Amino acid sequence: MSVTRCDQTPAWAALQSHHAGAGRAFDLRSAFAADAGRVAAFSLDAPEIHADLSKNHWGATVQGLLLQLARECALEARRDAMLAGEPINHTEGRAVLHTALRAPRGAAPCSDDVHGVLDRMLDWVEQVRDTARSGIRHVVNIGIGGSDLGPQMVVPALDAYASRTLTLHFVSNVDGHDIAPVLRRLDPRETLVIVASKTFTTQETMANAQVARAWFLAGYGEGGEAAIAQHFAATTTNVEAAGKFGITTTFGFWDWVGGRYSLWSAIGLPIALAIGAANFRDLLAGAHAMDRHFASAPLASNLPIQLGLLDVWYRNFLGYSSRSIAPYHQGLRRLPAYLQQLEMESNGKCVDLDGQALPYATCPVVWGEAGTNGQHAYFQMLHQGTDVIPVEFVAVKTPNHGPDVPEVLKAGLADQHIKLLANCLAQSQALMLGKSTAEALGEKAPTASAQLDAQTVARHRTFPGNRPSSTFVLESLTPASLGALIALYEHRVWTSGALWGINSFDQWGVELGKALCNQLLPRFASGDTAGLDGSTAALLQRLLGR
Repeated sequence: MSVTRCDQTPAWAALQSHHAGAGRAFDLRSAFAADAGRVAAFSLDAPEIHADLSKNHWGATVQGLLLQLARECALEARRDAMLAGEPINHTEGRAVLHTALRAPRGAAPCSDDVHGVLDRMLDWVEQVRDTARSGIRHVVNIGIGGSDLGPQMVVPALDAYASRTLTLHFVSNVDGHDIAPVLRRLDPRETLVIVASKTFTTQETMANAQVARAWFLAGYGEGGEAAIAQHFAATTTNVEAAGKFGITTTFGFWDWVGGRYSLWSAIGLPIALAIGAANFRDLLAGAHAMDRHFASAPLASNLPIQLGLLDVWYRNFLGYSSRSIAPYHQGLRRLPAYLQQLEMESNGKCVDLDGQALPYATCPVVWGEAGTNGQHAYFQMLHQGTDVIPVEFVAVKTPNHGPDVPEVLKAGLADQHIKLLANCLAQSQALMLGKSTAEALGEKAPTASAQLDAQTVARHRTFPGNRPSSTFVLESLTPASLGALIALYEHRVWTSGALWGINSFDQWGVELGKALCNQLLPRFASGDTAGLDGSTAALLQRLLGR
């Protein structure tokens, strides 16, 4: 399919003209004052999620031109090609079918293969979760990148649904300070180790796997070699290598599953162990519901597409180079890290589909922290810093602490949740409204220095306001709503990448550092610095103590 790059369309030129005129002077406070229907016009509902996009720096004109841009770039046809299994990952000659992993049986390409692995995996999961029979009390997932970030984010998010007899642990860093504190607390006879590596060759994962194997054999005692088969499993396509390691239980996936899109596959094994087969299927169903919305909703009411269009407006016309994620739910504390990989590994590209250098910016920096912790860390910069940084708030209406919360705690926890939601709304309100110097002059500032005049103090306590944000509201954090939320972000990332004319599904930038690492490793044994740049040579010598 021929692709029209966004900057080659009439809509792009029209957006440039609009920004050069009225677009630069947009003010949220004026926009709300002038339009009583703004909230309704810029709010959308998708499966499991309500989105208020009214506090963003756009109006009907910008939204209309962005929709025109999507049509001129044939966004809908390209979406349909991806969902049909066409090889849109052209640099690797692969289809992109993570949506098939959560589709009902018979409803997507590769359905028989997908459901064959899923059924077998979930049957095995229920056997392990019967801890009285399996003897397993702890699960250690060893992976990195997409083999770690997805499960590590989802498991705490769905704690209310998790087994109370299984404890999940995650190890990813090749630094031994990651795995050592985990293993020292565990009994090998009560532990299941999952090695998550598509090729069973990932350097960091296999280093940790070998350490875990040595720990297991030392702690298990007689019969340890034979017991590896009962205490280790692998999510991999390299069954032969896993077998040489001693692993006989393996669950595979396919080359059309990118790492950062893989939690729906066998990589989700630790998720399924934590929350059980039925809840894992609900997670898939929530994502599939968002897939159907993405595939069929008109552009103007298609939430992931609207978010992707807004991303292009912010990055390429308003120049916003960063976006902060602020989930107001402690269970979602790993969501910002997960979204960092999803978006920055997907869209951190500087050439188009033809390999030509792009004349415009692509992926923003994505970062964040759970509220309210972030308010006491980086929100100062959001409110009064020199950069305008759009913020995305995620609020959950109804808390769920699980069935085992003591009655005596329930009233206090309910009160805390109200405080959490009030803080969430207050922060987005404060970002938009700000505070004028005149307003600051009319307030008392008990902690202000008595040596400063009132005007100076007021200027320090002035907030510029007009800072954009979006708020996503989930009724409750369930497997279905979390699945929908993750799928929403996946499709949003694809939308902006498609408009920028890049391949969001390769990650060549990960390869160079790996290759150089493999070249450097022998030098740590030999001390040879020949041919290295001066800095690397000097650092190597310092680290070797020479």
